[in-house]
Amino acid sequence: MNLFADIRTLVLHSLDAMVAEGALPDGLDFTNVAVEPPRDPAHGDMATNAAMVLAKPARMKPRDIAQMLAGKLVADIRVQSADVAGPGFLNLRLAPAVWQGVIGEVLQTGTDFGRSEMGQGRKVNVEFVSANPTGPLHVGHTRGAVFGDALASLLQFAGHDVTREYYINDGGAQVDVLARSVYLRYLEALGQEVAFEDGTYPGDYLIPVGEELAAEKGDIWVDQPESVWLETLRDHATDAMMKLIRADLASLGIEMDVFFSEKSLYGTGRIEAAIEDLRGKGLIYRGVLEPPKGKTPEDWEPREQTLFKSTDHGDDVDRPIMKSDGGWTYFAPDIAYHYDKVSRGFDALIDVFGADHGGYVKRMKAAVSALSGGTVPLDIKLAQLVRLFKDGEPFKMSKRAGNFVTLRDVVDRVGADVTRFVMLTRKNDAPLDFDFDKVLEQSRENPVFYVQYAHARVMSVMRRAAEAGIATDGSALTGADLTVLDHEAELNVAKKLAEWPRLVEIAARTNEPHRIAFYLYELAGDFHALWNRGNELTDLRFIQEGDFATSQSKMALARAVSVVISAGLGILGVTPAQEMR
Repeated sequence: MNLFADIRTLVLHSLDAMVAEGALPDGLDFTNVAVEPPRDPAHGDMATNAAMVLAKPARMKPRDIAQMLAGKLVADIRVQSADVAGPGFLNLRLAPAVWQGVIGEVLQTGTDFGRSEMGQGRKVNVEFVSANPTGPLHVGHTRGAVFGDALASLLQFAGHDVTREYYINDGGAQVDVLARSVYLRYLEALGQEVAFEDGTYPGDYLIPVGEELAAEKGDIWVDQPESVWLETLRDHATDAMMKLIRADLASLGIEMDVFFSEKSLYGTGRIEAAIEDLRGKGLIYRGVLEPPKGKTPEDWEPREQTLFKSTDHGDDVDRPIMKSDGGWTYFAPDIAYHYDKVSRGFDALIDVFGADHGGYVKRMKAAVSALSGGTVPLDIKLAQLVRLFKDGEPFKMSKRAGNFVTLRDVVDRVGADVTRFVMLTRKNDAPLDFDFDKVLEQSRENPVFYVQYAHARVMSVMRRAAEAGIATDGSALTGADLTVLDHEAELNVAKKLAEWPRLVEIAARTNEPHRIAFYLYELAGDFHALWNRGNELTDLRFIQEGDFATSQSKMALARAVSVVISAGLGILGVTPAQEMR
């Protein structure tokens, strides 16, 4: 049930009738006719822009169209009033029975209320985290991990077939550095003095890896040249780090469907196949690029390179795919990886990158556009930086990691549920401040607490009702008389519940799971306001002493709130609180 969609259908049917009657000309396009909440709730329950968008093509005054449309709409039992505002907007007020019906629909549908078929089973690949396998995930990865996982859940809720994917960057030079770092820990485990130089990783997390190797291999690699042990240690260290990363993700409740190895692209012809696909489309050529902005002729050396003609697909400049020594640039395996995604039959691709990958967006979009012939859209979401605070001061570095705060540091301090919710309280492309004190604070200013408290309050009043002998099972509440829920504060909660299906579709269409967190905060606010009004007006209390029937009606509203909060928190990957501690 999407009440906004239902009323839009009513508007469209009314417009069709006006066309049939000759009040509107034939051939009008109704695509941009919308029904949505008004900016000011005082103006009504819903507003439509129909008259505004149709006035010019109909060659009519918008107010004239709006007045005729209003007459059609109020003939429907659901519409209590339709008022023309300003140049031609139409504000609608719906009958209380409509909002009361939403409560019944929530109870009958359960946490599937708001689930959409908008996606129509389209296959979507969401690639996120994809950190270099050189150590535990840090707090920046945490935000991308939570965002990507919540986005995948949101798209599933909206009817898409979603694959969660992790791209293992195990084909570059950083994995050689990891192997050398493990070798130092191996020597250390055998009692040698070592020094972490040349960019090697000093984190304590490599100590057990070195100790394991020392116990298993003994001293066979001591004083041996790098050529003897590097490849073996690369594989061993990568496996150990991916085991660590999987455990980090599991601590946040994240499970990937696919782990794709960059290394699998090398020496297998897969990079060559992707480049040949582009060559066959006339997009690979030998050429010389213009100097980058800010360069002067003295420090710029023009040279012929093998280039991808990415400007044909929206990029600012063409991009090198091969180094002067004949090796592939970093961009080439990324092209091959996305070629593989396109070949797997995905209808849409989403990549979640860190803030430092902003310069990669246009070239990657160009590559996917070229590889798919423009049939597979790629949306790249940048997860901006997270700034950590404790006691009002920037949070210090982690000894275990060597030089950064790890995902596990955060989860161990505040828990997975708090971590996940807080990471979604800002849009992904906005910086986020994570204050370890504030995220555990029990106040309205803490959205995690505020939403969880609303759910816990419902659970508490349900327990009290059961103790009072009031039936609160599904059949009892779905059969309750909802017409008694006619106070403005009660209807406000029902109206907010009605927004949920529409909000899900908007959030899924824009790939913005933070909208779910915002909505839950607003729903919790309306519920808390109703609860607090009950302190003043006894008629608004959820348990009415001696009146089981009215109590069940009010319990139905409370239960509906908990159902939608549970569904929303489920998308965010957060467990609803049964009680506050």
